[in-house]
Amino acid sequence: MIHVSIVEDDNDIREGLALLIDGTPGFSCLGAYPDSESAIADISVNAPDVLLLDIELPGISGVEAVPQLKALQPEMDVIMLTVHEEPELVFQALCGGACGYLVKTIAPRKLLRGIEDAVNGGAPMSSHIARTVIHSFQRPSVKTHLTNRESEILALLCKGQSYKMIADQLCISKGTVHCHIKNIYSKLQVNSNSQAVAKAIRENLV
Repeated sequence: MIHVSIVEDDNDIREGLALLIDGTPGFSCLGAYPDSESAIADISVNAPDVLLLDIELPGISGVEAVPQLKALQPEMDVIMLTVHEEPELVFQALCGGACGYLVKTIAPRKLLRGIEDAVNGGAPMSSHIARTVIHSFQRPSVKTHLTNRESEILALLCKGQSYKMIADQLCISKGTVHCHIKNIYSKLQVNSNSQAVAKAIRENLV
């Protein structure tokens, strides 16, 4: 039996997914949550084999929730199930610990197959999402002038860590982290964390 939980703020979609999972032999819906906060609270003690996680949620977004959920239950497989296909969101989710990325328009049988693939160690992705990821690794590495500390901080950003977490891990102040990140933005010619993470992965900087 594969136990699946769902984080989705749209009631109809959430209920439809729960019915699909519970109505399929070999699958069981363990929990269905309207937001990340309630999922995080319950999954700490009630972990499924696979979690279907939306990105656009009230409060903590799906991308922000991935590393928190994986920290609670490292063995749980997280599949992003969303309408968002922007490369930077894909890379942030995967760097945060998601094992797959599927779009909500996916056929029910393919969704169930994706859940099975995740349990068996696979990385289920919609075909065009997979192509985006493959292309990112086919691009040649570019040289940057990041310092060792900037490279270290960029790598931690790619793991979904906050400024405070980075500061604590490197034993520096949040202000110092902020200054380093401003320098990273300038050198990479980006304007946000998500753009920095996406560029770092696309261009093999970490």
